[in-house]
Amino acid sequence: MVLVASGAALRSRETEAALANPIRKVVTMLQSMQTKVQEEGEKEQALYDKYMCYCKTAGGDLQESIAKAGSSISELGTKIKAAEEQKVVLGEELKTAQSDRTAAKAAMAEATAVREKEAAAYAAEKADDDKDIAAVAKAIKAITGMAGSFLQTTGAQMLKQILLGKRDDLMDDERQDVLAFLSGMQESPQSGQIVGILKQMADEMKKGAAEAAAAEEGAIKIYDGLMAAKKKKRCLL
Repeated sequence: MVLVASGAALRSRETEAALANPIRKVVTMLQSMQTKVQEEGEKEQALYDKYMCYCKTAGGDLQESIAKAGSSISELGTKIKAAEEQKVVLGEELKTAQSDRTAAKAAMAEATAVREKEAAAYAAEKADDDKDIAAVAKAIKAITGMAGSFLQTTGAQMLKQILLGKRDDLMDDERQDVLAFLSGMQESPQSGQIVGILKQMADEMKKGAAEAAAAEEGAIKIYDGLMAAKKKKRCLL
């Protein structure tokens, strides 16, 4: 009886266990799934948090970079526009400078040509003045010493030519007196008076020569100043 009862109890427990095992298995499986889902959720949350952190930092940096790039592009556009405007201005200035340079070269060439003509004219005038002044001085010396013998010399003929050529150094009556003396006319003034007229003539001739020399010196200074200014301007251009 004991054996029979023990066997019955054993079968009863086996039956219970058989009945309980599927539920336990399901419960266990569900618990395992819950744990796994929770672990996966925690992992997903960690990844999400990490991603959000990246978006907040890297995204902010990216937005800042984009903003800076936009500002740089706008600034670059402004600079390009200003450079284009400056290019137009410089182009006009270059045209003006080239025109001024050409005009300066032409002015320098013209001024040089005029100066050369003036210098040549002055050189010729100075040569004539020096020759005439020397001839008058020689005549004064000769008349003072030997008036009669002077009238027969080439110096007398040269003085006559000077008197006929010079219109502003003597008064007409003085010129006529000297010409009469050189021609040997009886009614001509005495040699002392003639010497006085010739000395006056020589003084006027020297005065004229000095004025011509001063004018030439002034013309040279003006020319040199003009050339210096034009050359400086060309260098600046």
